[in-house]
Formats: sequence, structure tokens, C-alpha cells
Amino acid sequence: MKLRNAVAATLGALALTLSMSGSAFAAEGEFHYTYKEEDGQVREGALSNPANDTCVNLFGAGADEIPAGYGPQNSTDSYVILYLGADCNEDSPTEVLKPEGQRATDDMKVRSVKFTTERPSLRLMPR
Repeated sequence: MKLRNAVAATLGALALTLSMSGSAFAAEGEFHYTYKEEDGQVREGALSNPANDTCVNLFGAGADEIPAGYGPQNSTDSYVILYLGADCNEDSPTEVLKPEGQRATDDMKVRSVKFTTERPSLRLMPR
């Protein structure tokens, strides 16, 4: 009986630990950007609770053969690295936005992004 209780307690603690650590793998909040469709209509794009340390090609702007998105705003709790090229091409990082609402101008173009909890070594836009 004691062994069964010990196993149940261990499994419960493991489940609690795994459920708590899951939030560390995702940025909490939203990332917004603007893009133009082929017909010229302006659309708003958003990522909700995006995964950290994973490249995301932005819908409507995430391919090199279509116009890039612009005017990104980071309302997550993570830093976001902006890339002008698709697939977070390491030759094309353009900027880093700080967590909690930092917005870039409409001149800032973006096709792909990567979120991270650690401050990247790229330059940061001033608040």
C-alpha cells in the first residue's frame, strides 16, 4: 500500500511539473502585423501564444516571392526577432522587439519571426 501511494504521489508531482513547464515553451500574448493580399486589400495578421525558439513564417507575408508584412507589434511576454527573409534566414534578421507591447513603424518589413525568452544580441528598438 505504501508503494502504491508513493508511486501515485510521484506521478502526480511529475504531471504537475510537466503542466507548469509547458507555459515556458510559449510566449504568452499576441504578435500583430499588417500585410497586403494579392488584390491589394490590407489585412491584419496575428499570432496568439506563439512557441518560443521556433521559426514562424507569417501568413500572407511569409514567402520571399510576395510582399513582406509590416508594422509589427509585440504584445507577448517574450522578445521577438524579426526577419526580412522567409524561414528565419540567419542572414536576414532586421530587428528585435521587446516584450509587452513594443511596436515598430510601418517601414519595418517582416516575413518570419522567432520568439525567445532570452535577450537576443541583435540591436533592440528603443521604446
